[in-house]
Amino acid sequence: MAPSSLTLPTIILISILSLISPSQSATCTSQSFTNNRLYSFCNDLPSLNSYLHWTYDPTQSTLSIAFIAAPPRPNGWVSWAINPTGTGMAGSQALIAFREDNGGMTVKTYNVTSYGPLTESRVWYEVRESSAEFSGGVVRLFATLVLPERGRESLNQVWQVGPSVTGGVPDKHEFQPENLNSKGSLDLLRGESTVVTGSGDSRMKKRNIHGVLNVVSWGIMFPVGIIIARYLRTFPSADPAWFYLHIFCQVSAYAIGVAGWGTGLKLGSESKGITYSVHRNIGIALFSLATVQIFALLLRPKKDHKYRFYWNIYHHSLGYSIIILGIINVFKGFQILNPAPKWSNAYIIVIAILGGIAVLLEAITWIIVLKKKKSSKSTKPYGGGLNNGHGRQEPLDP
Repeated sequence: MAPSSLTLPTIILISILSLISPSQSATCTSQSFTNNRLYSFCNDLPSLNSYLHWTYDPTQSTLSIAFIAAPPRPNGWVSWAINPTGTGMAGSQALIAFREDNGGMTVKTYNVTSYGPLTESRVWYEVRESSAEFSGGVVRLFATLVLPERGRESLNQVWQVGPSVTGGVPDKHEFQPENLNSKGSLDLLRGESTVVTGSGDSRMKKRNIHGVLNVVSWGIMFPVGIIIARYLRTFPSADPAWFYLHIFCQVSAYAIGVAGWGTGLKLGSESKGITYSVHRNIGIALFSLATVQIFALLLRPKKDHKYRFYWNIYHHSLGYSIIILGIINVFKGFQILNPAPKWSNAYIIVIAILGGIAVLLEAITWIIVLKKKKSSKSTKPYGGGLNNGHGRQEPLDP
């Protein structure tokens, strides 16, 4: 067809098709490989735009695979793994392909036990050979494995993609539903794969609930309650309303925080081998300090009691410690959950506003306190005579 005879709809269709990358438009049956590699079976994996080709020899217990996926960025990584003990990431024996600093592609093995930094290690199976290619934004990972158990008919597979590699170590992947659902079982002899559905979405929902509860409690309500107690009490018209507002904020924050802490424990129990030590330890410290702080209400001495001064020191110290640890742990949670930037930015704005309000009220409080001191000095009566020649003015008797 001559260019002049192309209709407008035809031109638009050709333009759209030209924008679709091979990895997005192809299916596994239409893919081919260099060196005339051929495989007995292939599957279009249901998430992360990935594909798996394989040939299995049960008599020799050898499995030859070609895994194809597009990393989020050109310097990212792709991974295919076998999990001999479970269906998730923890315990998986992974092959990870990525670009080295010299520009060449490499494939390394990792025994994945947690979401922490990965360390290259031996895996459950023997890797007879492995290689990787990168072109058109897609990584092709090739490997021949020798499985420890002869005659195996199926296995649990996990696949994943990540955005970057730092110092030769793959960085953590995102935690979106498609990342969490990239797992299932593979029937080696029938050429079929079964996907584990629903668990990823359910887990993501629990993680989001955990994050929201803790941001609202430790990250917002506790600071608001302390701001109320520190600054509103300066205004006589706010007494005793400030006290009840303070109690309401802190008790509500504690109740919501305990719910968030409980969801965190539940998530941890469902993620064997996955540990966020710093986030977990700060959470335990927050729960402990807040529990002691709530019980302080039952131990509060009267204003004129001799121990009230020491109680104030203890109460204020715990309160400020909870604020600092709570905000730190909220940001630790953002790093783990990896939500859209708008959520962390929104929290930063909220904290900045609360900080600005605290600074403004701090200045107003000092002005009021200084005025009160000045007023009390100027209105205090003094006698005009000297006391026994010592030159010190004595207050008059009432």
